[in-house]
Formats: sequence, structure tokens, C-alpha cells
Amino acid sequence: MNIPDTQGLPLLAILGWVVLGIILLVLLTKTFRYIPNTRVGIVEKLVSRRGSVEKGLIALTGEAGFQPEVLRGGWHLFVPFMYRIHKVPLVTIPQGKIGYVFSRDGQDLPPTQALASNVRANNFQDVRAFLANGGQKGPQRMILREGTYAINIAQFVVITEDQTYYLPLDRSELETFQKMSAIIAERGGFRPVIIRGTDDSVGIVTVHDGPSLHSGEIIAPTVGEDPAVPSTYHNNFQDSDKFLLAGGLRGRQYQVLVEGTYYVNRLFATVELIPKTVVEVGTVGVVVSYTGDKGADISGQDYRHGELVAKGQRGVWSEPLLPGKYAFNTYAGKVSIVPTTNFILKWTKGEVGSHKFDENLSEVSLITKDAFEPNLPLSVVVHIDYRKAPLVIQRFGDIKKLVEQTLDPMVSAYFKNIGQTRTLIQLIQDRSNIQSQSSQEMKEKFLLYNLELQEVLIGTPTSGAPGGQIEQILIQLRSRQIANEQVETYERQQSAAVKERELREAEAKAKQQTLLTESAIGIEVQSNQGKAEYAKAQQQAAQIQTLAGAEAEKVRLMGEGEAKRIKVMAEAQAEQAARVGVAQALAIEEQVRAYGGPQFQLVQQVMNRFAEAIEKSQVDVVPKINMGGGGQQGGGSVIESLLGLLLSQKVSDMAGIVTTTPRDPMAEKLREDLKRQMGN
Repeated sequence: MNIPDTQGLPLLAILGWVVLGIILLVLLTKTFRYIPNTRVGIVEKLVSRRGSVEKGLIALTGEAGFQPEVLRGGWHLFVPFMYRIHKVPLVTIPQGKIGYVFSRDGQDLPPTQALASNVRANNFQDVRAFLANGGQKGPQRMILREGTYAINIAQFVVITEDQTYYLPLDRSELETFQKMSAIIAERGGFRPVIIRGTDDSVGIVTVHDGPSLHSGEIIAPTVGEDPAVPSTYHNNFQDSDKFLLAGGLRGRQYQVLVEGTYYVNRLFATVELIPKTVVEVGTVGVVVSYTGDKGADISGQDYRHGELVAKGQRGVWSEPLLPGKYAFNTYAGKVSIVPTTNFILKWTKGEVGSHKFDENLSEVSLITKDAFEPNLPLSVVVHIDYRKAPLVIQRFGDIKKLVEQTLDPMVSAYFKNIGQTRTLIQLIQDRSNIQSQSSQEMKEKFLLYNLELQEVLIGTPTSGAPGGQIEQILIQLRSRQIANEQVETYERQQSAAVKERELREAEAKAKQQTLLTESAIGIEVQSNQGKAEYAKAQQQAAQIQTLAGAEAEKVRLMGEGEAKRIKVMAEAQAEQAARVGVAQALAIEEQVRAYGGPQFQLVQQVMNRFAEAIEKSQVDVVPKINMGGGGQQGGGSVIESLLGLLLSQKVSDMAGIVTTTPRDPMAEKLREDLKRQMGN
């Protein structure tokens, strides 16, 4: 190439060449555009015979404006001054992250729609297809998974956790994108939903787009799981368009997410993790469903405590959940855990079981027959048949309400009645009988509530305050029992002492066993000698007895002879005495007659005895002092009175009585005999 000689050229020519070079350079720069492979070029057409875009942002028919296609890496030829090329980075979504797309152009969203429906546009890389197929402006339901995308960020704004990909058009847009990013970050939307098996959690999904729930519904029903219609299967809310196409509704969903990883658009649906429903061994779970079809009551016409329905229907399910783990949506229903093993209800303040059914129970306040007011602690062992657990929940709502609203007043009233029929001492001493009686009588009452009473356990009554009267009585009873125990102890000690003495005697006997043996032999020898002497004595006794018998017979015969002799002599002497007596009597009788009668004889004898008495006693016959008054009759001494008495008619009467007394017949006979003998 020949270089012109500029030395002879004028200055104007030089300037012309410079300008021409610059123009050529600019033309080349505007005609040939280079796009690095790490970027894309967004074409903005500046001049067009078709004019500017009248509607929207993207020029689909060659108008002036942003063109739908992007430029990939390499050289590109353009008409100079007709285009502006914006070089922007490729959109990159890191591994395990999610990108959200906001469309600047497209059809307007209807009032009932929150997110733009997904249009198959090669993951938003085909703007023309997106707009041609009815793509909508605004936040999109479809999300971007990990990868690198050549997206026209003049049409689509891509929000990731690390940055926002967009072509600035207006400063006000930045604030909108920042708010959108903050909402997504708050919901944890840049990462997928991960439910690990070790967490024992389930995901409760709440959809924020789509038709609203029907009136009266609180949970959206499960949709899109019919294998006959695979096109409507929404893949656990990861395909929002299919979910809505299958009839999904806005709101909290009945279907839950279990273990796994789910790429869910958090602008479309949020996920709340709740624990799984665990039914432990020894319990069952009774389901009270808040959703589902209205079912027929299967509890029977006579049972009026609520409806019992089949599984899946609204109401209390007739089939309880057996022990295990369940991905149950607790917003769609409640699972009441009912123990099927024996559980204890304690009417003791401060003591609470692990189930906490009895945390509001306290001792039963009693009034005894003797006006004491003790507090009775007790425990009740209860069992619930797992097949009857739904009936219990249907009737009472839960076990705690059953305990507090029914069992507590029933048990308290029963034991209050028992307390009024017994004194405090009887209440303490008859605890076992009361316990057995209450267990039997209360079983029937518990059966009315579908409960099985196993046992009633009664504690010791207390006064509620230390040192009360009840405690004093208990101290007295304890003292009495201690005294009884001491008596028994003393008796046992006495018995032990006796046994010890017997032991000592046995030991002493053992030590003297030789002497005992010799003495026993001596006793046996002496016994034999005694037996010989006894036999000899018996022979001598027999001999003596024989001799004594003969001698006795001799004495008897001699005695009988002597007796007869004495009898004859006695009879003779008696007859002689009788005769002498009769003779004397006759002589006396003749003497009496000679005195002139028996009264004179009596007076004579009395006077003789009287004179003898005066002589012996030396009493004055004539008193020395006369106490009688003058002129009074009947005065005199005692002796004169006595003499007068003897001489009175009374003595005569007594003598007449004597003379008139009948004689003894034998004496009369003897008298007659004597008279005859004397007359002869």
C-alpha cells in the first residue's frame, strides 16, 4: 500500500483523511458487533419504517424498540445507527437454588389471578413464543431451577438469592423488585422445601393463587392424584398450572408434603412444617375431621351425643388410628390421643400423672358422721377399650373434659355420701371395705360413659393443716397400736424366756444324762421292790380283813346280846320309875286336896320361893321411905303388889287351868294300877 506524501498536501486534505478514517471506524464499529460467550446481547431497534411499538415493550414485527431475540456470543452484522446493543450477563441459578421470573410485557392478569400462568417458552428464553402464546405480565408461576439461561432481561426480570437480573428502564422498578425479593426471602423461597426423615415433619401447603374455597369450607380438598388423568397431576404443588387445571383451590390444602425435596414457587404456595402425629404404643388416636363429605351417623338412633362417621367424612371417625406415625393435617382435623392401657387419676393436689388429665383435681372434702371435715386423697384406675375410644371422644370431646366435667363431680359426690355415714375412726379403720365397696358400685356408673373402672385406691384422710384434730386422732391411734405391739412384744419376749428356760433345762438334763439314767434305773428297781411289797401288803391286808371280819361278827353278836339285856333292864327300871312317879303324883294329889285345893298349894310354893329369894337378896320387906300420898288408894310397895297379885283371882284362874289339864293316858293307867294295888 502506498502512503501518500502528506508533505505537499494541504492541511485541509489531512483533516479530511482523518475524518474519513474516523467515520470508517465508527461505521465498522456499528456494523460489526461482538458478544462474549459469557453474555448475551439485547437488541434495541432505534429506527424503523414500521414506526415504534404501539403496545407493550417488545417489538414483535420489526418496530422500533426492544427486539424479542437476544444475541449470543460471536460477531454480528448490523446496519449502522439503526440498533443499540445491550450486553448483559447470562442468568445463572446456583445448584440447589430457585430463580423467580417477572414479566414486563404480556397480557394483563385478571382480578382473580395472583401469578401469571406458565407458557411453554423454553424457560423464558423464547420471548416471541411467550408473547405469542398469551404470556402474562407480572410474577410468573413457573420458576427456574439451577442452570444458566440466555434470557432477554429487558422482557423478563429474574430474581435470585444473590442478585437480580434486569435491564434498568425506570428507577421505580428497582423498589418493586426489591420488595418482591424480600417476600421470597422471608418465605425461604430461594431454596427448595426439604423435609428430612429424621425430622418427623409434614409440610402444610397454603396456595395463594387460584379460585377461592367454597362457602363453609376451611380446607381445600386433594386434587390431581387420579392416575387416569396424568396431565392434571401437579407433582406435589411443583407444577402450579397443572394444580389449577385439576381444580385446585386457593387456601390451606388438605394434602400434605412428606419426606423429600420440593421445588415449590413460594409466591404460589407457602409450606409450613409441623410435627407428624405420633400415636404411641398403648394409645389410639381418635380423628375429629373438620372437612370432608357429610356422612351418615353410624352410632345408632339411641346415641345422641354427636355423630360417628366413616373414615374420610366430616365428624368423628369410627375407626381410631392405631399406634404409629401419621402425616396428618392438623388444620383439617384433630387427633385426640386416648390411652388404652390403664391410667391413674389422682385426686391429690400437687400430684399429676404424665397424661395430665388430673392436673386440676384435688382431695375430696368430706363431712363425717361425727362432724369432722377431712380431705380424702384417692386414686382411680381406669381403662378405655380402643374400640370404644371414638364414642368417648364423640361424647366428651377429650379425656380431660371427661375427667373434669363428669368423673370429678361423680366421684366426689359418691365419697361425700360415704363420709356422711361413718365417723372419722370408722372411715380410717374401714378403708379396705370402703375401697372394695366403691370399686364394685362405681363400675356400673363408669360403664355408662364407656369406661372400665379397674380399681379404687383410698388414701389416709387429712385435715389439710398440720396439727389438726385428725392428726391428733391419728396420733392416738398410732399410740394405741404401739401399745398393742408392745404387749405382743412382751408376750413374745415372755414366750422366748420360757423357751430359753426349757432350753437351759434341756442342756442341764443333757449334762446330767448319766445321773438321770442311773436314777431312772434306781427308780425302776425301787418300783419293782414296791410292787413286791405292795403284793405282800395286799396279802396281809386280806388276812387282816378276814380276821377283822370274824372279830366284828363276834363283837356284833356280843353287842346284840348285851343290847337285849340292857333293854330288858331298862324296861324294868322304866316301869319301876313310872310306878314310883305315879305313886308320888298320887301322894301330891292327896296333899293338894288336903290343903284345900291346888291354888293354895301353888300359893304356898310361890311364897316359899319368894321367901328364899328375899333371904338371899337381903331386900327390906317393909320400905324405909313411903312415897305414897295421903288419901290415895292402891299405894304400897312392890312386894305388896306382888302379894296382892298372887292372892288375886288371876292366880286362882291359873291354878284352875292347871287342875283342868288332861293327864297322860299311860300315867292314868299306872295311876289306876297303883290304886288297885293300894286298895288290895
